[in-house]
Amino acid sequence: MDEITTEAELHELLGKPTAAAAGKERTALDDIHRQWLAASPFCLVATSAADGTCDVSPKGDPPGFTLVLDDATIALPERAGNRRADGFANILTNPHVGLIYLLPGRGDTLRINGRARLVRDGDLLDRMVEKGHRPLLAMVVEIEQVFFHCAKAFLRSGLWDPETWQPDIVASRARIAHQQERADEDLAAIERYYGESYTAGLYPSV
Repeated sequence: MDEITTEAELHELLGKPTAAAAGKERTALDDIHRQWLAASPFCLVATSAADGTCDVSPKGDPPGFTLVLDDATIALPERAGNRRADGFANILTNPHVGLIYLLPGRGDTLRINGRARLVRDGDLLDRMVEKGHRPLLAMVVEIEQVFFHCAKAFLRSGLWDPETWQPDIVASRARIAHQQERADEDLAAIERYYGESYTAGLYPSV
C-alpha cells in the first residue's frame, strides 16, 4: 500500500482547511451549544488507554441527559449496561475524550473534546435520576474544544432516510448473541431476554 506517513503528505493530498473550518473551534459553550445538548438524546464517547488502544461507547437517554455544569464543564450519567466499562477504564489512565452529539434526523453534529474524570458526588447524581434510576457514577468532562461538524457523512450514508433502512439485513441481536457470546444457551430464551424484559430493564432501581 502507498502509505501516508507525514502530516505534510496528508495536507498535500487533502488540501488545507478553509478559514471557516479552521476557526470554528471554541473553548467554552455558548447558547447554541447549550440548546443542542438540551435537545440531544444520544452521543458517542471516544477514549484511549495509556497504551493507545481505543474504544467508542454509545450513551443515550432522554433529551437533555447531559448536564451543563458551567460554560466549560458537562456531566454524563452512566446507566445500566454490560459492566465492561472499557471507556471508563481508559479514562483512569488517559483522561482525553472525544464526544459526538447527535439529533435524530439532523446531519450536522456537535463535537466536544476535553478531559474527563469519573465522579460519584451525591448531589450531582441526584440531578441525574431518570425513571427512578440514580446512576452510580457520572463522567465529568472539562471542555477543551467544542464545534459543529457538517452533514456530509450523514448525507452520503443516507442514515436518516427511511428508504435506506434494512434492520433485518443481518441476524437479530439475539441470534448474534447466540452465535458469538452465548452459544450454550437456548436461542428462544435469548430472544425473550432481548424482548420486553430487555426494554423493561433499561432503568433498574438500585
